Amino acid sequence: MKIEEDLGADIIMAFDECCPYPSTYEYTKNSMERTSRWAARCKKAHKEIEKQSLFGIVQGGFYKDLRKQSVEDLIKLDLPGYAIGGISVGEPKEEFLEILNYTAPLLPKDKPRYLMGVGTPDYLIEAVLSGIDMCDCVLPTRIARNGTALTWSGKVVVRNGVYKKDWSPLDSNCDCYTCKNYTRAYIRHLINANEILGVKLLSLHNLYFLTKLMERVKIEIEHDNLLNFKNEFYKRYGYN
Repeated sequence: MKIEEDLGADIIMAFDECCPYPSTYEYTKNSMERTSRWAARCKKAHKEIEKQSLFGIVQGGFYKDLRKQSVEDLIKLDLPGYAIGGISVGEPKEEFLEILNYTAPLLPKDKPRYLMGVGTPDYLIEAVLSGIDMCDCVLPTRIARNGTALTWSGKVVVRNGVYKKDWSPLDSNCDCYTCKNYTRAYIRHLINANEILGVKLLSLHNLYFLTKLMERVKIEIEHDNLLNFKNEFYKRYGYN
């Protein structure tokens, strides 16, 4: 808590243990109970209450009874917000969705719900549909370092040879700085030459794309059309 207070973030997290996938019931239970104890200790130690919001992290692996117990433990602490951790850790998508859609409705409706470690377009949309308010992930910058761009038509691995003489932008439907000023061919050259500018340009684009995606999701919610948008987006993106 002292370190997080010194860092000065607006939202800080209680200490938790994220179980590997898969984990036994006994291991997961002990881990979840430890996380609950840590959350109580973090709340007691947290001094900058007026400046920072301390979120608890729901654990419990892929066992619904443990997820429920974790939520109940954290709600008793009356924290400013609650996060779901321990999913999107390598499990099949079906299991991710099952635990997400089970856990999210258990959380208070009047406080922020935060899903940790989720950054792909499909997982972000699924998170919103489950009632999640915020997510975070290293994905947009991590895949940028590997030469990959997120676009409205799917991923573009710009380091590939097919883009060597492609003078079009990363995404013709994007108006970010990168797309307005640089071609796929030039960015490919930068990436393959290990020039840091290439990573910066791809990172800027990927972050911009995800920001615009979430803006679009908000619009579709307002028009009660999110499910239709999801289906259309998935088809265009190549998701099942």
